[in-house]
Amino acid sequence: MDIKEIQNLIKFVAKSGASEVSLDTEDFKITIKTTPETGAVRVVEHTAPVVQQAAAPAPAPAAPAAAPTPAPEADENAKFVTIKSPMIGTFYRRASPESDAFVSVGDEVKAGTVVCIIEAMKLFNEIESEISGKIVKVLVDDQKPVEYDQPLFLVDPS
Repeated sequence: MDIKEIQNLIKFVAKSGASEVSLDTEDFKITIKTTPETGAVRVVEHTAPVVQQAAAPAPAPAAPAAAPTPAPEADENAKFVTIKSPMIGTFYRRASPESDAFVSVGDEVKAGTVVCIIEAMKLFNEIESEISGKIVKVLVDDQKPVEYDQPLFLVDPS
């Protein structure tokens, strides 16, 4: 499903009067909720396709470029789970400028805890943690643009 189809689905849900619509396919899961009083639409959950590794390994590239040596920080971060952006948009750590951040370094989160908001095309999408653990690092500054699949948070699942 591309962005145009998602936009059309959001418009359809907003016009239909439905309060919540969930769409599960083999490739992704998306839940759209509307607020009846205001008519506001939120994409609550969007999970990118899960790619499973095939049994046969892919052939190696013929002439790989010189591989950089991994930094020590990369080794440290290997034990953490990354929460990534499910879409392109603007990253917000708070619901409003006056409110506290959804999560900060050291906070414990559970699966389903809202960790941030990403604004995409005037829609504010709550991004929820898919794992339980402790926030170790916030990787994006507040009110900065993010790309699809960009790391947002590092979580220690232990």
